[in-house]
Amino acid sequence: MTEADPPGYELPLLLFAGFRSLIDELHTELAALGHTEVRPAHGFALQAIGPYGASATEIGRRLGVSKQAAGKTVDRLAALGYVERADDPSDARRKLVRLTPRGLDMLTRSAEIFDRLRANWVHQLGADRVTQLESSLRTVVPATAFPVDVPGWFG
Repeated sequence: MTEADPPGYELPLLLFAGFRSLIDELHTELAALGHTEVRPAHGFALQAIGPYGASATEIGRRLGVSKQAAGKTVDRLAALGYVERADDPSDARRKLVRLTPRGLDMLTRSAEIFDRLRANWVHQLGADRVTQLESSLRTVVPATAFPVDVPGWFG
């Protein structure tokens, strides 16, 4: 088998290794900025909560985990100061989980770091290759919204 015709199992491993290297670099930089306790699963949970908040049931569904597992993650994020529970203005029986300023800061800084990490790939590979890689992935990846259910999917 030649490099031009590698075994099929290498593709998912290379894609995962690329993902993992970006996430590891992200968390190294976040820690240096004061977000020392945040973990990859927390980032997915914050994305699942979103800018308008969500109930524990909605968070669990978006993450692909049970309401109880989502509740544990929310408890941890609340203890770390990234989210808060509040009454839902549209339904007094329901609690919403909302991002705090610390949670918003972590997401904002993450976006900035991802931009720098992409720029590093452009520096190493060239803009054309990175653009081609992204375009190729958009062609083969389903056109649905970006999934945040990685914690449940890996579970």
